[in-house]
Amino acid sequence: GKPAMFRPFKPEPAEVPDAADVPGLPRILLIGDSISIGYTLPVREQLAGRANVHRPDENCGPTVYGLERLADWIGSGKWTVIHFNFGLHDLKFLDAQGNYVTPSQGWQVASPEEYERNLRELVKRLKRTGAKLIFATTTPVPAGAQGRLAGSEQRYNKIAVQVMRENGVAIDDLQAYVLSRLAEIQLPQNVHFTPAGYQELAKVVATSIRAALNP
Repeated sequence: GKPAMFRPFKPEPAEVPDAADVPGLPRILLIGDSISIGYTLPVREQLAGRANVHRPDENCGPTVYGLERLADWIGSGKWTVIHFNFGLHDLKFLDAQGNYVTPSQGWQVASPEEYERNLRELVKRLKRTGAKLIFATTTPVPAGAQGRLAGSEQRYNKIAVQVMRENGVAIDDLQAYVLSRLAEIQLPQNVHFTPAGYQELAKVVATSIRAALNP
């Protein structure tokens, strides 16, 4: 089992400036890790005049951290749409201090079973907001990415899609989109994207949000 001192996540600020709400426009909350941090500003630009786009002022990390922080992220305001993802920080391997390691040298933050359990609880809590929910599938883990096994997002996405279908949550299939143009938009041996790649992801995200606003 994992050591008692195991730290699944070290808080990291998002460093994305917030924007004041334009009165009368729907409010959108983006929840996710550094991938979603990368597409937040371009999504805001693409939905300018159509919606107020916000995100927590931090990297939302793995599901276990999401359960701890979700009430703060939701706050007391009303959300029309919540677009969320958890995955890349659940499937990674860390040592007891929370540093990235090769799988044989550490522990996985959340096993597939733990991921499913946590995700079900997060969806239950998100549904209480009354917002329309969209789950973004986890983008691909390429070979050589630190602390992660290549392709491991597939198993986690399969679980997530099942949970979302059971709960009537819309799916924004970012994984499928990225797989179609991996070499052009993802950094080599890295789960992150080029600036142009984040712009492209933002288009997919904005499209899924527009669909939720105009059913």
